[in-house]
Amino acid sequence: MTRQVKSKQRVADHGEVFTADREVNAMLDLVKQETERVDSRFLEPACGDGNFVAEILRRKLEAAKKRAIPPKKKKPLPMEFEKQSVIAVASIYGVDLMMDNVIACRERLYDIWNKEYEAICKKEVSEDCREAVRFILSRNIVCGNALSLKVVDDEGNDTEEPIVFSEWAFIMGNKMQRKDYRFDKLLAGEYEPKAKKKKKKTEPEGQMSLLSMLEEKPSDEGEFLTSYVADYRRIQDHGE
Repeated sequence: MTRQVKSKQRVADHGEVFTADREVNAMLDLVKQETERVDSRFLEPACGDGNFVAEILRRKLEAAKKRAIPPKKKKPLPMEFEKQSVIAVASIYGVDLMMDNVIACRERLYDIWNKEYEAICKKEVSEDCREAVRFILSRNIVCGNALSLKVVDDEGNDTEEPIVFSEWAFIMGNKMQRKDYRFDKLLAGEYEPKAKKKKKKTEPEGQMSLLSMLEEKPSDEGEFLTSYVADYRRIQDHGE
């Protein structure tokens, strides 16, 4: 059973009350199809230590197993599951005011992923892939204020630094692209087309852009801060 309150003081100071498992599952069942898509992106603006995003990841990993099973076979291919599971992790985003919650949420998601990863890939597990997943979680689960759209300090007070999210997408084989966007500009719909040319298809069929959660615009037309391309197991080598 999930603990709903850490302390009365945190409730008084921050209104912190966690959602119970029953309510989490009931709410996610309302969008069941999306929770069972490996690449469907979710943003939890008050993620706490991860009650919602943890269940979303569990459902996505089940979908990843199915996608990794080749025709006429019963078991998923380890390397295909590895890629699909990375997509699942990379599609989940969270914001919370409290750094201890952020750290706990990252660890919770990593542990859920790693348990399935070891069960499927066994001797083929990669430490590089593990580090990549930890890095993705460090970019996707952030300490900030989803109302002001600012990063917060150790006391939970707004700073001048805007929240930045990374969009992750496989573009060719094992190559993964990371694009960084300011959260406030995503919500404001401040798009500036970089070139008037036909969009090239760079995302796997069916993969939604992080931008499309907020407004139906091609991701390569959004004003982004930085972009990196690397092998998905070494994405942590590029940028912070």
